[in-house]
Amino acid sequence: MKAHKSSSLILIALVLGIGTGYLFNITSTPEAAKQIAGYFGIATDVFLRLIKMVIAPLVFATLVSGLANIGDSKTVGRIGAKAMGWFVAASIGSLLIGLIFANALQPGVGLNMPLPEVGAATNLKTGALNLADFITHVFPKSIVEAMAGNSVLQILVFSVFFGLALGHLHSQTARSLVATMDDVVHVMLKVTDYVMRFAPVGVFAAVAGVVTVQGIGMLAVFGKLLASFYLALAVLWAVIIGAGYLVLGKEVFRLLKLVKSPMLVGFSTASSESAYPKLMEQLEKFGVKNRITGFVLPLGYSFNLDGSMMYTAFAALFVAQAYGIPMSLGEQVTMLLVLMISSKGVAGVPRSSLVVVAAVLPMFHLPEAGLLLIMGIDHFLDMGRTATNVLGNAIATTAVAKWENAIDPVSHAFDDEDEALPVAEPLPLAA
Repeated sequence: MKAHKSSSLILIALVLGIGTGYLFNITSTPEAAKQIAGYFGIATDVFLRLIKMVIAPLVFATLVSGLANIGDSKTVGRIGAKAMGWFVAASIGSLLIGLIFANALQPGVGLNMPLPEVGAATNLKTGALNLADFITHVFPKSIVEAMAGNSVLQILVFSVFFGLALGHLHSQTARSLVATMDDVVHVMLKVTDYVMRFAPVGVFAAVAGVVTVQGIGMLAVFGKLLASFYLALAVLWAVIIGAGYLVLGKEVFRLLKLVKSPMLVGFSTASSESAYPKLMEQLEKFGVKNRITGFVLPLGYSFNLDGSMMYTAFAALFVAQAYGIPMSLGEQVTMLLVLMISSKGVAGVPRSSLVVVAAVLPMFHLPEAGLLLIMGIDHFLDMGRTATNVLGNAIATTAVAKWENAIDPVSHAFDDEDEALPVAEPLPLAA
């Protein structure tokens, strides 16, 4: 399937999903709409389960294969330091943009919500969001449990140890195991290709289900919040792409053309995981060597969620404005720092951004129940921040690869033709 054809099918599925959902919404009772959405949910759940099926073995195989071929812990440390430097800078920038636009546009002002009674709160679990628990959670007590739960950060930690150890062994058996891991990467990429053929179906069902229950009219009620947030996202995109241009030059535009398909998948399903396999494939087409992609991309999925970072600042300030609670600049900056730390621990949790905000609001005497104002349209906000997460990680990974001279020259003819570079036969791993 050609890349541009895949993107077109996903976009068509998105539009059809909106239209179908709207049709069911206006012709069905609320009870019937929920039942219909449940049927759409079956297709959505199947697609997301297939994606989750691929994540753990794909991350493990690519990371171990890449590190084993690097074989040098100093190189791994250097690549990791460059990646984390980019991630921290991007996180700070994302939070600041969210703060600036939330204060300038003030989407929550005028709602004049009454303060809820003491104890009123959402049903989100917030007790585990602290630095100590996050640090201990990073290290797996069982790799089987980590893979079963698709805990990317824990898989990454085990894979680093396993890959470095394998790279330092020079026996014939070890070299044979490295070759086997290389083959596993090829197999998993082919499996991923099969799974991604169901992407248009998953996209259609996900969007149709949401619109069937909630309708399109709700977008007008919260139009100011949606418009403000997407305007801030547009600025964030410009900043991210601008940073990519400083490193990659005009090649950043070729990268954008390649990653539009995984961005559409992420946008439509509101799931960063759903875009992960396709993003790996497209980065490979760009020429990024597997040893860089296999290490930096999983790391980015835990530490470089630019859209989610901006959303947490935006949502927290929206709640403060909606309830008429003033916050000084010092309090806002402090809140940003807390959000930056808290957000790193729940990257793999569905609606993780909401969980982070719910945990931080009480620290600044903001009503946790304020999230109920957002939850009705959170899916539409999540779509934008997920696409931004995909874009941010694509540029971050490619920038690190550029600094490491780990981008192979690839014919531009491959940009639109999946057949020109079969998924089952990716570019050879660098020795």
